[in-house]
Order: sequence, then structure tokens, then C-alpha cells
Amino acid sequence: MSLTDRNQGAAGAPATPPPGGRRRGPTVADVVRAVTSGPLPVRVTGYDGSSIGPADAAIGLVIRSERGLSYLLTALGDLGMARAYVSGDLALEGVHPGDPYEALRVLSGLRVRPPALAEGLALVRGLGWERLLPPPAPPQEALPRWKRVMGGLRHSRLRDSSAISHHYDVSNAFYEKVLGPSMTYTCALFRSPDDTLEQAQAAKYELVAGKLALRPGMRLLDVGCGWGGMVRHAAREYGVKALGVTLSRSQAQWAQAAIEREGLTGLAEVRHMDYRDAPRDQFDAVSSIGLTEHIGVRNYPAYFGFLRDRLRPEGRLLNHCITRADNRAPHRSGAFIDRYVFPDGELAGPGRVVSEIHDAGLEVHHEENLRQHYALTLAGWCRNLVRHWDFCVSEVGTGTARVWGLYMAGSRLAFERNGIQLHQVLATRNGPQGVSGYPLRPDWLP
Repeated sequence: MSLTDRNQGAAGAPATPPPGGRRRGPTVADVVRAVTSGPLPVRVTGYDGSSIGPADAAIGLVIRSERGLSYLLTALGDLGMARAYVSGDLALEGVHPGDPYEALRVLSGLRVRPPALAEGLALVRGLGWERLLPPPAPPQEALPRWKRVMGGLRHSRLRDSSAISHHYDVSNAFYEKVLGPSMTYTCALFRSPDDTLEQAQAAKYELVAGKLALRPGMRLLDVGCGWGGMVRHAAREYGVKALGVTLSRSQAQWAQAAIEREGLTGLAEVRHMDYRDAPRDQFDAVSSIGLTEHIGVRNYPAYFGFLRDRLRPEGRLLNHCITRADNRAPHRSGAFIDRYVFPDGELAGPGRVVSEIHDAGLEVHHEENLRQHYALTLAGWCRNLVRHWDFCVSEVGTGTARVWGLYMAGSRLAFERNGIQLHQVLATRNGPQGVSGYPLRPDWLP
């Protein structure tokens, strides 16, 4: 029986032929049936009018063009779907593009498989070999890893600068709408799920300040400081002289303007520089909130050694970063995240992070996992993107706005399901004879 003769297949629901009778060759529905197994959790409709999957499904996928089908066929999995979706050749029905969480939750039950050899050859003959020629990637996509070597070795200064710019130098106005007034692009701390995003971000900064035991007159170095949220909080609330460094020029410009606007000049400063070029002073405290993900696991010894050397004896380090759920998972990110979100980003398990901090000559005193808090944070950012969708599209374009909705909703799902975690690790640089300055019990807890 040929592909064009079948009405029922592995997808578990009859395929609807295009209007006006069946054309020669396989339909989009035939293709979907051939590359999936088990019942479809969504309704898929093709540009040819064919469809497959439950007619009453709450979520629908519409493959709008032959180019969209080629994206899907030439990169099975999340990369092909991302290309088709970002380019507008694939539409998700039943969700807002600023928060496609429910679609991703349902689609996580979709099982993709390579077709059997005979089935695959029949599809290709029917569709035409040109369908297997990858269309040009959307402009939002970074180069594949093997091509990035032209811009320097992985985690070299030049290549890190390019990767940071790809993600952070999008538009400060866009970030203001998505992140909210705090301009904080890291996990918040929720005392209750009903907390606002601003309340939760302020609580996060208070937690970091408490763990670092900040006091008036102390000196704080914040590496990978973003838009200066921690720097400004430490200066404003604690009278700390705080220096932040970031590889993003637009972040540094925004942060310095905010410092001047808030009257914090003289206490707070943000510089555009690689963390490796930060002053060789000894600070009372060092915070790293969301930078570890960008430096590369093989660079952990040098990285934590650098942070150690910037601490005075008995000074404290707070390292806050996304991790894998265990130490066996691969360090490199998946294709979608690597091409569209964080080029060259790497994650390790929490045990690896703690071990590297110890091996760098620091002593770990406290660790906690804020995984559930990051899921709530991402939900808040998606709500903001939905609320300000038209503005965000006008600022960065529809394709980039779609990338952000897809990335944040997908990350929320990963945190909820314990695919990834968020760990804060508190350590000290001990003085002679092991004196740490750390109290018998945590001094930030009641």
C-alpha cells in the first residue's frame, strides 16, 4: 500500500485530504504520519489543505508553506521546528506567540521518528528531492558551532563578546518591557506565587546581599552584572561601593544612566569589559549572578580562581547559575538554544560547580536550589511579552519576538520538570589557619 493510498496510520487519526480531491504525491499529512509515532496530541494542517490529528485538539500546528515543510524535514527536532516557526512558515494555534507554554507542554508528548527506508524513499520521490535541500536559516539564527571558529576559539575573548552581543544587545527598550522595571534578567525569589515580579526580584537581591553580609563601606565586585541591578541595590540599600562589569555595551550604557538617574554616582559603577579584565583589587564580596553559564565548563578552574583572587581573606563569593539536574548530562546546550539564544552556552551539574569552587581554594558553606522560582520568573516574563507584544514586535521584529516567547516558555517547562535547575553557592576565601569569618549559623536567616 502506497503512502497516497492510506487513510489511517501510526499517528492514530485519519488524514484529511486537500479540498478538491487528492493530488498526486504525498500530502503534508502523509509526511507528518511518516515521521511520528503514536497518537498525535495536536491537530496538524498543511498548506495543501490536508490535516491529521484530533479535530477537537486545543492546540494546532499549521505548516504554511513548502519552505516550512523543508525546514522540518531537513532538521528533525527542535531546530527545524524553530526555523519554521521563527520564519513564520509554522504557526501555533491556541496560544499567544509571546507565551506558547501550553503548546510546548502538549507538544512534549509528540514522538518524532525517522521513517522506514522504503517509506522515506517514497516520500522523497513524491515530494521531490528539492524538499531535502535546507532553506536558508532565519536571520535570528547564529552560525553553527563549527563555523564559529572563524570568530575565534570557543570562549576566547572575541568569540565570547560576539556571543554575548547576540543575546543581550537586542534592544534595551525591548528588555524594559519583558523584564519589567527592575531590568533583571536572572531568577527571582518568590515568597509566594502571588508575589509580583518586582517584589520577587527585590527579594532575590536582598537574599544575595544577606548571604554576602553586605555592610556600609564594603566593596563589591559583580561580574556579568547585566543592567546593574545588584550593583544599584547594594549601593542604594547598603551603602556599598559596588563595581559591575559586563561584556554587553548596551547593558553598560543603560546601567550607567540608571546609576546617574538614581543619584548613586560615587558608590555604584558599571563598566563595559570582560570579567577577566576587572581590577586586580581585593573586594569584600564578589557576586556572579548568571555569568557562569557563558564561560565554558573547561574554564571553571580559571574562572573560580579569578574570583578567589579578587576576594580579601574572609571575603565571600555568591555564585548564582543555571545547572543541569545531575552531573551526567552533556554540558553543551541543544541546537535551538545554541543557535537562537545562548551561542556557546554550557551547563554543568550542581556537584561539578561545588567541586570546582572548592578546588579553586574556596570553602563552600551553603547551597540552595531555586529551580521552582525560575519557572515562576519565566512565567512572569512571558506575561510581560504578551502584554507588550505589539511594542516588542515593533522594536525587534516578529521573528525575534517569537524566539523569545519560544525560549522563555520552553525554559519554564524545563525548570518545572527538573530538566534544569538554578543553584546559589556561597563560599569564602579563608585566611591563615582556615579562618573564614563565617558564623556558626547563616547570618542572613532569622
